[in-house]
Amino acid sequence: MHDYQAPADALKNKTILITGAGDGIGRVAALTYAKHGATVILLGKTTKKLECVYDEIVNNGYPKPAIVPLDMRGATKQNYRDLAATIKQQFGKLDGLLNNASILGSLGPLEHFCVSTFENIMKVNVTAQAMITKYMFPLLRKAPKASVIFTSSGVGRKGREFWGPYAISKFATEGMMQTWASEVGRTNIRINCINPGATRTSMRASAFPGEDRDALKTPEELMNTYLYLMSDDSSGVNGQSIDAQPK
Repeated sequence: MHDYQAPADALKNKTILITGAGDGIGRVAALTYAKHGATVILLGKTTKKLECVYDEIVNNGYPKPAIVPLDMRGATKQNYRDLAATIKQQFGKLDGLLNNASILGSLGPLEHFCVSTFENIMKVNVTAQAMITKYMFPLLRKAPKASVIFTSSGVGRKGREFWGPYAISKFATEGMMQTWASEVGRTNIRINCINPGATRTSMRASAFPGEDRDALKTPEELMNTYLYLMSDDSSGVNGQSIDAQPK
C-alpha cells in the first residue's frame, strides 16, 4: 500500500469528511482526495486556514469543497448532530471520514501533568473522535463502501517517557478503532488507523524544536497510504493499524 498508485478518479463521486483539515496532514489529505475526485468537507477550528485550503482546491479545478469551522474542544453532541443533518441534506451519504485532528499538549513527566491540559487532550483526541464517528455512522451506512481512518502514533502502541496524556489518548484511539472495527465486521464500513510517523508538521516541530525538519518526510510523501485506505481498493482491510512510514 505504501507504493499504491491511485487512479486519477479513485475517489470520484465520494464525499469525505476530514477533521483538522486546515494544516499539516489534514490539509494535504484534503487536497489529495480532492485531486482524485472526492468532494471534501473541511473541518477545523481556524476558518482562515480552511478558506485557504478551500481556495487551493477550487483554483486547481477539483470538486468544490465545503467548510465546517468547529473547535472540537468545545463541540457538543448537538454540533455533531447538526453536522450530520447538513451532510445528509447536501450529499445524502458519507463515503469517508478521516479523523485527523489531534492536539499534543506539553511533554513532561506524567507525575506532573496539568489536569486541564489532560482533559483538553482527551476531549479532542478521544471524545471528539468518538462523537463525530458515532454521529456520522448513519451516513456512512448509506455509502456502498465507506472508510473511517483514525490517526494513531508510535507512542500509542508502546508508552514512552514524557509523552504522558498524548500517548494515553493514542492508546485509547487504537482501542477505539479495534472495537469499532470488530463491531462493523463484514459490513460496508471498514475502520483502520494510520500512524504517520515523524512528519514535517507544526505539531512535530513543537515536540522536537531542535530537530532537522528537512530530514523528515513531508505529508505529501505519506499520501499513498491515505489514498489506499480511503479508496475502494482497500475494501477488504479492516481493524488494522498501519505505519505510513514502515521501518
